[in-house]
Amino acid sequence: MKMVPKFTLDDARVMMDAAEAKAREIGVDMDIAITDDGGSLLMFHRMDNARITSIDIAISKAFTAAAARKSTRAYGETSMPGGPSYGIHVSNQGRFMIVAGGLPVFYDGHIIGGIGCSSGHADQDEVIARAGVDALMESLKR
Repeated sequence: MKMVPKFTLDDARVMMDAAEAKAREIGVDMDIAITDDGGSLLMFHRMDNARITSIDIAISKAFTAAAARKSTRAYGETSMPGGPSYGIHVSNQGRFMIVAGGLPVFYDGHIIGGIGCSSGHADQDEVIARAGVDALMESLKR
């Protein structure tokens, strides 16, 4: 039997708090989604002025990052015509995201979840997601 770490709701809260703080710091209201290792939604937060159209995008970014165990930016870089991942964006009923802002969460070599952010430009989305991941990793060191 293989024993793996389990992502908890408290872990998701640490990530959400840090991601929201980073969004406020850079002045972009954000849709933030956090999933478990299989891409199932654990937590979602839409800041007051975040785009309604970005709700599904944030959730799908978190799903993609967790389920594929790869950042959504990485898939964007390989999914252009002729690339090794070309066409992947239409998989999983179109939920597969290929734009930055979705990051997998690994702990002790195991995937434990994903975070997806949307409402800013791709780099802002990724910076906010990274803040969530970094905060969780820091809290797990304690």
